[in-house]
Amino acid sequence: NTCTKKTKINEVQVIGGIQCTKEKEESDQDSAVSEDTPVEDYPIENITAFFEVTEVHTHLPQYSDDCCNLINIQDYRMFKTKPARGKGYTAGASCITSALMIDIEAKVNLDTGAFCTCVGKDYLQIILPEWKNHLLPIEGVQFSSASNNMYPLGILDANHVFPHPAGSVRMKTEIVVIDNCTSQHIILGNDYLNIYGIDINNHKDRYFTIGDNKRQKFAFSNMPTQTNICSIFCQGYL
Repeated sequence: NTCTKKTKINEVQVIGGIQCTKEKEESDQDSAVSEDTPVEDYPIENITAFFEVTEVHTHLPQYSDDCCNLINIQDYRMFKTKPARGKGYTAGASCITSALMIDIEAKVNLDTGAFCTCVGKDYLQIILPEWKNHLLPIEGVQFSSASNNMYPLGILDANHVFPHPAGSVRMKTEIVVIDNCTSQHIILGNDYLNIYGIDINNHKDRYFTIGDNKRQKFAFSNMPTQTNICSIFCQGYL
């Protein structure tokens, strides 16, 4: 006989092959296997284990779920002074920092809304006039901004060095050169923000970290908010 009572050991329920202590005495009398029976002659029993996995769902505001009960709602405190009514957009801050690209100082925008890393040809002409000699071909990809189609010219293989007193960090990147992008900086998109684990902190002090070293903080440039930032999105391959 098999014990039908669930035995909870590390969330593992075993059915078959494990008998209750009370029924074990009766089964020992009826068992055809004696203590003198060699180990290799013991019957082989199949043991089926059911693993109970608890799935933890995070209820985010943008997802609607019937089982998500909104309880204990509280207003979170602000870290900065709230702008006047109708002027909330003035509280924005840029994510532009300085980096060295091929030993030339360049402005880099850490844009979490951009799908990939890119730069406009006009700004690239300023920091690297011979960029056409280093261009790799690109085919079968469509790019677009919020309202316009973007026309890629090729890919530039370059390194970015973020200076820091405790030790600078170098990242190898591939930058898509855009023909009609007017931004006066390099857009570091989600491709390399994800690859190198770059986290942007918007706490009391704004800074960003690279990789696992969260103590090494990189500062943003003290620049006004750019309202004409060209965020690039990759729509797909043809």
